[in-house]
Amino acid sequence: MSRDAPIHCWPGSYYLTSDKRWENGTLSLSRSAVRFVSKQTKETLANFRLSRITEIKMESSSFIFSTLTVLEEGNVKHWFGSLKPNRVVVYNVMEHFWRERLLSPTGSEARGGAPLSEPSKGRELINLVAGAQRRLEDTGRVLSYQGEQFDNMMQGLEKMDSDLGVADKLLSELESPSWWPFSKFPWKIQQEAKAEDAARAAAASKASARSKVIASIPAVVSKEGDCDLKPGCLLVLPSSLEVRDAACRLLHRFERGEVDEIRVHSPYEITVGQRFIGRPDVRCRLLSAKMPEALAVLEMQYKKKVEFTAEYATFRATPASSPCDDGLLHGCLETEVPMEVLAGELSQLQVHVLQPAVSQAEAQELKQMLLQLKSLAMEAETELERQDEALNVLTNSADQANMTIGKHTCRMKRLL
Repeated sequence: MSRDAPIHCWPGSYYLTSDKRWENGTLSLSRSAVRFVSKQTKETLANFRLSRITEIKMESSSFIFSTLTVLEEGNVKHWFGSLKPNRVVVYNVMEHFWRERLLSPTGSEARGGAPLSEPSKGRELINLVAGAQRRLEDTGRVLSYQGEQFDNMMQGLEKMDSDLGVADKLLSELESPSWWPFSKFPWKIQQEAKAEDAARAAAASKASARSKVIASIPAVVSKEGDCDLKPGCLLVLPSSLEVRDAACRLLHRFERGEVDEIRVHSPYEITVGQRFIGRPDVRCRLLSAKMPEALAVLEMQYKKKVEFTAEYATFRATPASSPCDDGLLHGCLETEVPMEVLAGELSQLQVHVLQPAVSQAEAQELKQMLLQLKSLAMEAETELERQDEALNVLTNSADQANMTIGKHTCRMKRLL
């Protein structure tokens, strides 16, 4: 029977309580289970589900140093030692996936899960959401074209304002007496200072409008050159990606136009890279149990920069293991459906309950599509706010230009 593809593996050793000795091998973490395989015999020495873990700790004693212990239901304790690169990294990753699974027992499965069943209510909902997404994408393209027109108008008004400034300077020199040593009068300097303050305030409001969070997921994070994976989070914004630590301190901000690559190693692990000339590149590696939610948004925002590696193909080709896989049968003892049901005893309501209208795979696909819709809607809202501000600036600039032209005309008439 096929098993889950491992999310991450670490070389280490496992303590065999019966033989009172350590066995070298590989510790692996998959979607739903933890497994340790002996290096010498290739035998599975430990295999238990994440849902059965009650505690994960880093322990030390006079006999056992730098170990990671996992307490399973039934008071079964597993000891792992000599973990590479170190036990802190393994603890951070395992504790993250275990905690997220506790918070979301159904868990989000990888994209390469089992194929969707025949359409039902879930498929109808998916088609409706897909149609809404296409309409919103068309609206976004129209908004983008309209924004380009506003930008061209702003550039034209800025050039006009620059020309009017030159005209104002020339008129001031013609109007000022020959004994005046300055090119501008004091009140002119005050007016320019007020205009600069207003421009800075407008820029600050525009920056706050683009700082809305589309998606925020907890993750374990490391920067290139640092082997330690530490708890943190990933924030997906309309204009950037932010990597923060557990205290929400900013580790690195990737502006949207500066992201050069997003390598997807698995549905739970990505690497975001930014290249530089003359100095080292910046890459951040992120692992998260909720990464599939962020991937749905990243694929839409960074279409040409998302690259799926050969490791990701393993997850697409490997179906999620059944809860009743070998060595995990103890997790299948509890069930809500009776094992034996006599013919004719199921009512229509019970049949409806046993056959849900929306399958788990359809619900996951709907969730990802709704996240994409949320991203599109927030980008459209941000663009509308930007265009609304641009329209206000255009109106004020046009009025100011008309007034300035009228004043310059009067001043020129007085000089004649």
